[in-house]
Amino acid sequence: MDTENNTENTTHSVSLWNKVLETSLRLPFVQVDRQEFLTKELSKFCTPMEVITALDDSPLKVLSKKEIDKLANQCISYHLTMVCGTSALMGLPGGWWMAGTIPTDLTQFYGHILSLMQKLLYLYGWPSLMDVNHQLDDESLNIMTLFVGAMMGNKVAVEALGKVVGQISKNASIKISETVMAQYAIKIAQWIGLNITKESFAKGVGKVLPLVGAPVSATITYYTFRPMARRLKKHLDDLYEMRHEGFAEMGV
Repeated sequence: MDTENNTENTTHSVSLWNKVLETSLRLPFVQVDRQEFLTKELSKFCTPMEVITALDDSPLKVLSKKEIDKLANQCISYHLTMVCGTSALMGLPGGWWMAGTIPTDLTQFYGHILSLMQKLLYLYGWPSLMDVNHQLDDESLNIMTLFVGAMMGNKVAVEALGKVVGQISKNASIKISETVMAQYAIKIAQWIGLNITKESFAKGVGKVLPLVGAPVSATITYYTFRPMARRLKKHLDDLYEMRHEGFAEMGV
């Protein structure tokens, strides 16, 4: 009986995260076109030829670490402002807001998380997560799940991403097994699903408080989103160093 309950709970948690992921990705601002984003952002520091080099290869070829930090921090500030503003608006009490704001709030929250994630990944030299048809395949969704887990402080997700970059550093043609990636992603999806349930309750408490619902909701969002964004940047900084050390050992 306990085994059945555990299996059911696991399935429910994974399904919950997949639903949040799927719904968030439908928001118009979430899926980031790598070429459009990098062209716009790199034009602040680079010549047209350098932008082409960044698009064909990597921004790491034309940007200093200081410039990457500046652009990354600007992206974090933008999404932090947007997600807190949205959360405050949805925290207003009364009327039809009370009927369904918790799932909508979560969708907006993770929408900004996913959008920010893609932007920072592209700044740090990752290839496009979308295929030629501008769709996200299962591997890309698994990578997103691992990064969200890392942003939420999950050590298993950090370990999995470290293995991905570690293999890339040793041999650019080697990729972590898709099966292994999927196994990691399922574990992280379950963990995220459990945490989303707790997060929904915390935000729900803020929304039902008269008059203070909006500021409470925005405050909870701020102190949830900001550390997640900082963890993402720190993790990408660590992966950046790991890749450079690996390529240096190879003489690249």
